[in-house]
Amino acid sequence: MTWLIERMQLERDLEDVIALEQASFTNPTTREMIAWETRHSDVSHIFVMRARPGSPAIAFCAVWILFDELHINTLAVDPASRQRGLGAILLRYVLAEALRRGATKATLEVRESNLAARRLYERFGFEVRGVRPGYYRDPVEDALILWRYDLNNLDGSGGAPPEAV
Repeated sequence: MTWLIERMQLERDLEDVIALEQASFTNPTTREMIAWETRHSDVSHIFVMRARPGSPAIAFCAVWILFDELHINTLAVDPASRQRGLGAILLRYVLAEALRRGATKATLEVRESNLAARRLYERFGFEVRGVRPGYYRDPVEDALILWRYDLNNLDGSGGAPPEAV
């Protein structure tokens, strides 16, 4: 199946994104926060995935693209559609789009206990580079800081960080 991935349109997609947030996270981003960032930030991008034009979004990925860096804030797939490779399809698209927009590296935080997400990111060359103790609430849990230092080869590993100069 071919999936449609496109930038979120606030009026069309906000309710779908909110529903995915609430189904996926114990502390979901609020409607107000998503709407504000969509309207006012030039670095914020939300990509939605759907089966066909006009159908509900079944996944989304919220990111910031800051100069040469991609920060993945959220990636969520509808619980009924998980384990079908949709997260990987969406992540590959987002990484390619960030590269097209000038990003050369990517980072994110992930719950230490979120093994499915960690496996997904590891498949795309992300490596643990740090820990944020107590970063998540409800329940309190550490965040692992993941980095991928080379977006040029989306099928290969992320490589090691560039040598300091």
